[in-house]
Amino acid sequence: MIDQDIINASNATVMSDLRADYDSLGERLDRRGIAIDTVKDKVAAYGVAVPSWGVGTGGTRFARFPGAGEPRGIFDKLDDCGVIHRLTGATPSVSLHIPWDKADPADMIAKAEKVGLTFDAMNSNTFQDQTDQAHSYKFGSLSHTDAATQQQAVDHNLECIEIGEKLGSKALTIWVGDGSNFPGQVNFARQFDRYLDSTAQVYAGLPDDWRLFTEHKMYEPAFYSTVVQDWGTNLMIAHALGDKAFCLVDLGHHAPNVNIEMIVARLVHAQKLGGFHFNDSKYGDDDLDTGSIDPYRLFRVFNELVDAEGAPGFNPMHMLDQSHNVTDPIESLMSSAMEVQRAYAQALLVDRKGLAGAQDANDALMAQSALKTAFRTDVEPILAMARLEKGCAIDPLVAYRASGYRARVAKVRPAVAAGSSGIV
Repeated sequence: MIDQDIINASNATVMSDLRADYDSLGERLDRRGIAIDTVKDKVAAYGVAVPSWGVGTGGTRFARFPGAGEPRGIFDKLDDCGVIHRLTGATPSVSLHIPWDKADPADMIAKAEKVGLTFDAMNSNTFQDQTDQAHSYKFGSLSHTDAATQQQAVDHNLECIEIGEKLGSKALTIWVGDGSNFPGQVNFARQFDRYLDSTAQVYAGLPDDWRLFTEHKMYEPAFYSTVVQDWGTNLMIAHALGDKAFCLVDLGHHAPNVNIEMIVARLVHAQKLGGFHFNDSKYGDDDLDTGSIDPYRLFRVFNELVDAEGAPGFNPMHMLDQSHNVTDPIESLMSSAMEVQRAYAQALLVDRKGLAGAQDANDALMAQSALKTAFRTDVEPILAMARLEKGCAIDPLVAYRASGYRARVAKVRPAVAAGSSGIV
């Protein structure tokens, strides 16, 4: 972990500047009728889960270039996830992927408590073949034409629920790569029926206090058609399964120009918004660092979320889902967690009364101005003060590099050989 003395030394160099910046921003916000401490307290209470797989180096369909100190398994991953939360105070939970993260649940709980984490939603894996499985997912999993392969996928999801119960998780996320690569390869209707039948079996295995999240994706690894290809199909699934079924929105799973914030609003209206996988994209499912390409889109999503606070059935879970090919994964996840907090803080600054008035008056320019005024506000002092008051780092990246954590773990974690391809 990161020694508190390192954090304190890093904070000491910028603490006086932070307090001056915070007071100055507070005065400006006060003129807009906004109490800075109220915003800071909401930001401090906000958390986004980190994916266990995100602390390892990702890859593309062409190559994977491992970094120094790659985690060897779930316990190394929990160490790295703990470092992220220790420095940012923004990532209190970790989301596991089974079977990648299988281990004794009691040991995982003990490790998580040691590094200050809890467990978020569980994630199943029926998009890869494992060495010990009897049937291949090459042509699908929950929607496979072979009943035995379908049942294998169902049983795996039920096992994820069983593991999650022992860990204190309260949700299961299902994403499948099922689909087709050629016209005529599958019958769309029959394939969807098989998916619904299989997922209903998984749904039936949910504990009373659990939720099931299904995740839509436009394409990949099936490039011609995907079983759960868009939010409309996802909403159909949630309605078909029942009250504990919800839709999960991954920001990279849409066409480049899709209006994701409008999808969010529609799912809120349907009371079926389950949560998010935050990342960013330029072309497709790039899984880039959150806010690295289009921070304004991230803000617009949070504008809808803040607007929906208090709405019936509104309780979305938030998680990062990224693939880090050329950066230190810990640094990228810290940066992304802070960008999510930034978007949330900016959305809290929107003049809701003024925005509603402009909308009712059909004043497009003033409505846009209400959003831009909040988005253009530098909320960094709010985020940094929230971290400082938690005993975390004012500048997590600076403190992390000063700690030498990556070099230390690289000495005890064997180097990983480069692979011909990668997957996150």
